[in-house]
Amino acid sequence: MTVPVAWLGRNSTEDAQDPTLSLPRQLRNARAALPPGWVIVAHFYDVESGRKELRERGNSLAHQQFQIPIPRDGSVADLLDEAQRPDRRFAAVICESIERVARRTYFGTKIEYELEQAGVALCAADEPIVTGPRAKRATPTLTRRVKQAVSEWYVLQMLELSWDGFIEHVSQGWNVGKPPYGYRAEKVPHPVPARRAEGRTKHRLVPDASRAPAVTYVFQLRGLDKLGYDAIADRLNLDPVAYPPPEPTRPDMALHRWSGSAVREILRNPKYTGYQVWNRRATTKGGCYNDPKDWVWSPQPTHEPLVSKELFDVASTVARKRQGSRTTPGRNSHPATRRSYVLRSYVVCEVCDRRMFGKNRHRISYYACQVDPNEHRDKPWFGGHPKSLWVREEVLITSVSRFFATRVFGPDRRTHLGAALEAARLADGPGDRTAKERAALEQAIKAIGERQARLIRTLADGGTDPEREKEFRDAIRREHAALGKQRTELAEQLARLEAPKPEVRSVDSAALLDALPRLDIDLALVPEEIQRRLYDAFGLEVRYSRPREEVTLRVTVPGHLLDGLVAVTRELDPWNKKSGARTEVLAPDHDTRGGQTRHNHRVHSHPLSAPGRIRTCAHGSGENSLIIVHIAPDLRGNRWRTLRRHRLCRACVAHPRIGPR
Repeated sequence: MTVPVAWLGRNSTEDAQDPTLSLPRQLRNARAALPPGWVIVAHFYDVESGRKELRERGNSLAHQQFQIPIPRDGSVADLLDEAQRPDRRFAAVICESIERVARRTYFGTKIEYELEQAGVALCAADEPIVTGPRAKRATPTLTRRVKQAVSEWYVLQMLELSWDGFIEHVSQGWNVGKPPYGYRAEKVPHPVPARRAEGRTKHRLVPDASRAPAVTYVFQLRGLDKLGYDAIADRLNLDPVAYPPPEPTRPDMALHRWSGSAVREILRNPKYTGYQVWNRRATTKGGCYNDPKDWVWSPQPTHEPLVSKELFDVASTVARKRQGSRTTPGRNSHPATRRSYVLRSYVVCEVCDRRMFGKNRHRISYYACQVDPNEHRDKPWFGGHPKSLWVREEVLITSVSRFFATRVFGPDRRTHLGAALEAARLADGPGDRTAKERAALEQAIKAIGERQARLIRTLADGGTDPEREKEFRDAIRREHAALGKQRTELAEQLARLEAPKPEVRSVDSAALLDALPRLDIDLALVPEEIQRRLYDAFGLEVRYSRPREEVTLRVTVPGHLLDGLVAVTRELDPWNKKSGARTEVLAPDHDTRGGQTRHNHRVHSHPLSAPGRIRTCAHGSGENSLIIVHIAPDLRGNRWRTLRRHRLCRACVAHPRIGPR
């Protein structure tokens, strides 16, 4: 009697084994173990990992890369599909060893169970093949389960040992993979004699003299100027000799220029801080980035850094703070745009911690924050947030200008800083703030838990309308899932709050402040481009609190970017009143000669303090108007140059808040 049999084979991965040798060996051993009359009529095999999910099995095309001398009828998924059909070609399945079916006990037993339910026996060449309705199966089943458990244990142990080996490899400073841009590989003979005899080496990272400056420049543009990836690439492409473009692994894919993706790869790589880092990308998920908490860092710097750790941290936060906002000043490229907002991307609503956006109403600029009930109903701040809140740009610009004039560039800045630090220390110490934050998070988690409990009780009671029962239950399940996600996020925040904080180095804040120049300047008179460059350099944060009618301003003076900050502030010299810059109003002379108006009288004014419509007043002309001209000395010589012109009618200039002075 002839029994048709299907052979099932599997080879791990194409880079770990040779399928042209492994698969024929498995087939030969399986054929030798068959009882008389059993004939292999179909061949199913894969070249893939046995630890994959069952639904992912059989999708690999790695077997097409090899000339395997075995006809292939399909994968393990095709085997299971054919086993369910009444016209299947086989009555049993044989493999070389049970771990060839799967490296996880659960998936191996599931495949075995599905075959048994279809009336197909799963046999192994290294196990006794027993037939007959009264065959003893207890001991063979126990032996198979033990082998499956040992096989899974072996794989897990090898993975753990390999992981520990990579950690030690990284701790010693050896690089894994291609050296990042800006470094080159310093090859060292392999410490194992056998591998050293094969010519294998290990390598460390050393700076590339021709490319390392480009990396430092990229981080400075990102951390100081807050430029986007494409904007940084455009800067680098202006001088490809000084900043050579990166070369990909495949020469045919080279662009021979900088791109936004190349800049992003540099800014994401923590190896530039001098630490060796591994496990940033997954090898089994398409190369996607792993969570930073899963990265493996060396305990100490192992190679020369190209940027400081502080600068890397600053550059890493730019994307989160500036997401969805342009980095270029002025109006955007949309043809309907009529104006720009100087403080765009700096103003944040204190209630919801979201960025406020610019709006224009009756020719007056505002920054607004509006909520959408459909999108924000589940947020914890939704109940206390007004439907819409607005604040005038004029108020914010005045506050920012006064803040920089007194606390950053003013002569009494040290006094202001000391008073602010002392007030913060007395009003609310670090321990008190941590306790309050912890209490607030715990209260929010408790409230979400109570809401979930109420939803479960409502789900248990059921709906009143039988026809809408399913819709009712689905809505409650979705609400419960959303609350669960919210609760998980709050729990993660609580865990980060309770985690031990790294040691913070003591920095003389007053000394950093003294390193900045002293300026007597009104930033409202400075062009938008230079204003935004200054705000980006100092990391300006403007937080507006509607309940308290209060604006909180914060800037950062990082010591590692002090030279860059000083360079940015030097751009303000033309508007520094100490250097001779001044604002003047030139009144037109009533005596005109040759059809031209002669400006003879100088009247000092402060037009940007004008209330409401007066600042933008332009209905006056001719003899009934005054021309306001802002002039400053040209740094290239003793000449004077015009910075800005405004035209106001005499009635507006006579206003008490603008009166000539």
